[in-house]
Amino acid sequence: MPSRAVSTVTHPRTDPSALAGWSTDPAVRTAARLDRSGFDPGSIPDAVVAARSVDDVVELLTHAHATGTPVVVRGAGTGLSGGAVAGAGSVVLDLSGLDRIVEISPVDELAVVEAGVLTADLDAAAAAHGLRYAPDPASAAISTIGGNIATNAGGLRCAKYGVTREAVLGLDVVLADGRRVATGRRTVKGVAGYDLTGLFVGSEGTLGVVVGATVRLRPVPVATATLAAWFDDVTTAAAAAAAITAARLQPAVAELLDTTCLDAIAAAGGAASHGAAFLLVQTDGFGAAAEIDAVRAVVAPLASRVDLATDDAGSEALLATRRAGLPALERLGRVLVEDVAVPRSRLAEAVTAIAAISARSGIRIATMAHAADGNLHPILVLEPGRELDQQVWDVAGEVFATALRLGGTLTGEHGVGLLKRRWLRDELGDDLVDLQQRLRSVFDPRGVLNPGKAL
Repeated sequence: MPSRAVSTVTHPRTDPSALAGWSTDPAVRTAARLDRSGFDPGSIPDAVVAARSVDDVVELLTHAHATGTPVVVRGAGTGLSGGAVAGAGSVVLDLSGLDRIVEISPVDELAVVEAGVLTADLDAAAAAHGLRYAPDPASAAISTIGGNIATNAGGLRCAKYGVTREAVLGLDVVLADGRRVATGRRTVKGVAGYDLTGLFVGSEGTLGVVVGATVRLRPVPVATATLAAWFDDVTTAAAAAAAITAARLQPAVAELLDTTCLDAIAAAGGAASHGAAFLLVQTDGFGAAAEIDAVRAVVAPLASRVDLATDDAGSEALLATRRAGLPALERLGRVLVEDVAVPRSRLAEAVTAIAAISARSGIRIATMAHAADGNLHPILVLEPGRELDQQVWDVAGEVFATALRLGGTLTGEHGVGLLKRRWLRDELGDDLVDLQQRLRSVFDPRGVLNPGKAL
């Protein structure tokens, strides 16, 4: 990470095509136009810059600011809200080559990394020191730290350890005009000035380009215990998850899958289902065994079957069922992955309402959820070749309206991106959206960073 002072390159080039990573190859541009949301912008970007260094980022943004050229920042392209899609008139800035783990400090329990480091690679490097990077998105093996920061990604362990924002201590950011700044600090505490680090986290590349981060690491738990429970229906499974919270238990992981998810996993060669809904709960720490027993006491009266694992291999086998969910659904057709969240006490209402929307519309909706924090992923599974037509958007709108009616939000961890902008005012209202647009213009007065996304 640089010093707290603002810095720039001394003599940035005015012609970005001189950058080593500049490409106008149609194949490269075509590959860079999409993210994992499946939304197709209908055209390809004018160029792609595969940054080899932070100076490359500085030089491109200096040029873009001077010329008003739109820049779409891309990590691994695993985003699910259309935040990294890019069409004609824009330049894609690919940060996947900034992939160094600069430092791991076991004493201070932190790491300094570049934006393109894969989440799982950081976790593995930390493990060599008895530590781990706690945020654990399902895409950890393929998503980057920079992308996780852009959307404030959550994941399986966020119920206990929090989402990405809770793990980020400081950021190395290139502003829209090419200035380079560093926010935050290496200390766990710090309240000097406004919390710009927290502001950049979740900003979806609209306020600045995150090129590096100082992140907090946590000790690897001394023990874990995992419970897998099957239920006769998804509403009962959701009620069981809410009962865990009501019992004042705080598992590290609590994940829910409905019948559609389980059937897809079995069809893809995964674990066989033992019910119509599945709830996976993991506890960790010195009291892991006692806590999982308490969870079992809450869950078992509602479940048709309960399995336990107290060793690493058994726990990983049970976790594999949850991680297999989205890949299995993607085998069935085109998927539109939504990301609503509701108060935990209303999780059962939400899954019941989503099932009713699916039955009424005739569009298959698979639901998986980070049940311990009320974050649902209703996944619209479309027939192969079907476009995102008006009926699809109407159904998505019903899902969003349901979340808002239950006191929830349009997005828990995937971000607004391109796909959810039309509903943002329904949640925030005109005054808050307008205030955020003015704030955005302070950081990016020319509007070059990811235009048309997030707000």
